[in-house]
Parts: sequence; C-alpha cells; structure tokens
Amino acid sequence: MKIAYVTMYDVLNRESWPKTQLGMCQAGYSIAQNLEILGCAIAYVGGLRKKPSIVTKLKWEYYRRSQNRDYYRWAEPAIVKDFAQQIDRQLQDREFDVILCGENALPLTDLKVYKPLVLWTDAPLAALINYYPYLSNLCQETRDNIYTFEKRALDRCQRVIYASEWAAQNAIETYNLPKHKVRVVPWGANWDVPTTRREIELEISRRSSQSCNLLFLGVEWDRKGGEIALEVTRNLNNMGLNATLTIAGSPPKLTLPEFAKYVGYLNKNTKYGRETLKILLETSHFLILPTQAESYGMVFCEAHQFGLPCLTTNVGGVPSIVQHGITGFTFPKDAEISRYCDAIFKTFNDSSGYYKMAMAAFDRYEKLLNWQSACQTVKDILQELI
Repeated sequence: MKIAYVTMYDVLNRESWPKTQLGMCQAGYSIAQNLEILGCAIAYVGGLRKKPSIVTKLKWEYYRRSQNRDYYRWAEPAIVKDFAQQIDRQLQDREFDVILCGENALPLTDLKVYKPLVLWTDAPLAALINYYPYLSNLCQETRDNIYTFEKRALDRCQRVIYASEWAAQNAIETYNLPKHKVRVVPWGANWDVPTTRREIELEISRRSSQSCNLLFLGVEWDRKGGEIALEVTRNLNNMGLNATLTIAGSPPKLTLPEFAKYVGYLNKNTKYGRETLKILLETSHFLILPTQAESYGMVFCEAHQFGLPCLTTNVGGVPSIVQHGITGFTFPKDAEISRYCDAIFKTFNDSSGYYKMAMAAFDRYEKLLNWQSACQTVKDILQELI
C-alpha cells in the first residue's frame, strides 16, 4: 500500500518542528515510521508555508487593537486554499493509493487530488475552542472560519480517526458526522526504545519504600495543574508520608519548598534529556498531572510504558488512556486535594496493590497505547478503502 502522508510540518526534519507542538510532531513521526515498518510505502508531504499577506497582517492588528481578540491567519480562506495548493503540487506525479493526514483537517479543505482521504488526529479544532487558552479569545471571523473549513474537510474524508472517545463524540455532535465513518484509535507512547515486562517488573520492585516520589511533566504550569501537584505533595508530608515532587517542563511560578525540585525542560532528542527522563520514569511512584484541559495526553501513555500509575483529571481524552482505579486515578477538575492525597496514601502503603496498579498500567500500554498496534489498526482501516 502506498500512502501520501500529509502534515503541516516536515516530519523528517526535527529541527524545524515548532517548539510548542513537539508532542504532535513526534506523534506524526511515529505514525509514519511504524506504517513503514508494517510494509507501507510513504510519500511524505509537508513543510507547508503560510503565504505572506498584507491582508492578514492588517486583520491581526485590527482585531488586536480594536477588539483585543485573537486572529489566526492559518484559518484565513486564502491561506487555507494555498495550503491545499502546496499539497497538490507535492503530490503531482507521485503514485499513492490513499491520503492520510496526521494533523488537523484544515489543509485538506480544498485539495484537488481525489483519492481516499483519511484524517487521524487527537481532536477536532472545534473541541479546543474556549477549551485551550490559545483558542479562548478568538475573534468571530477566525472562529467561523475554523468551523467552516473543518466541516468541509471532514465531509471530504472517507474515514475520520480520533485518538479518544471524547474527541470522536465531539466531532460527531459538532459536525453531524455519520458514525460509520468515525473511528477511535488511541495514539501510542512517544518513546521508541522498547520496554519489556521483565524490565518493568524489576524497576517497580526497585522503587523506594521509604519515600513516595511524585513526578510532574508539563510545559504549561497552570494548565497542567502545577499548583495542585505542589499542594498534594505538601499535604502528603503533613499526613506523615515522606513525599517528594520532581518537576520537569515549564518552570514553576513560585519559590519551591524543600520537598520539591525543578530539573528543567527535558528534551528527549538529547542524550541528557532522554537519560534523565528515563530515570525519573523508572524511579517515580506516580505521575501527577491534574491537567485542566487536555485533548489527549501522550505523557500518560509514556508513563504507562514504564509502569507508572497516573493521577490526573477526567477531562478531554484523558479517560481513554488512564483507567480510574486500575491504571491510576482520574478526578473531576474541582476535586478536593484530599482526594488525591487519600488515593496516593492508600495505594503507596499497599505494596501489593501498588504493584498491581503499576503492572496494569504497563499492560495497558503493551496492549493498546503503543504505536505498533495503533498503526496496524489504521493500516487495516486504510486497506478497506483501497
């Protein structure tokens, strides 16, 4: 099977990946690589450029100054049309059976090429409006454009695949999509070094029984619930449990107490970042990330790969990854700190219960939350269309 694989960014050039979308870009890379391993021939289409326009610049200034609203040129009709033209040019004279887009749907809106078209992404853009901060202060023009173009692109797709039940249901309800063309295939862990069950069993057994080590991994301190993680750790110590919190990602917005330490942003593409992160995932007892908004959350997949139970919130696509009471705990956004503390205290002090939960997390990764099984499922979906 020959696949034309479409992304906005250049999948094969890590240096060009937007720093704010490294998780998405790594996912796109993993999808392509695993489809190749499964025998698919990949024609890479990407590195799209936003067409310079004095009109979009003037609109940005107008909405910012007169309305204090955000305007995005990537949703401007002329830009969206130009994206499609760039894709069409790259596809010219190339052989392929199906088009797979591993990102958002907008570049597919005005494609001239007519082959089976499939989208595989974490969530519809419509679901992120007034949900993620960067899409919570939109001018009406950008908002309307997003709905218009996403609807047109999704209607053109023969299959629309989302990473979570939350995303799929949102798309069905928002755009009145027929259920038969929507699928749910969770994304995998963005950690390409394989882990074995025996290795994970050993690492779990080596975790300290004297100190409960919590790990916070997030590049947005507020949205990821950094203050909650700190307060949970403080309360655990007040309860008599020796608890520590290691913070990686964005720097905290306050002076840290003795039980917490910040280790900076850990880039998995560097030797230091990769080795440090691996040690943290192996030696911590829980990933705590009380995120306030999350379309999916691949960090939970990576935690599960290392047998690390997660404490988080039941928002967005998170419940499609973390199973409450089985591979971790998912609480309401407004849950009391005591609920986190009680769950950690009880689980940590029950060695057999903790081991069972940690191994259940790894089993969920091994069966579902890995790119090999995910891409095999999507390959089968693509094959049906050819």
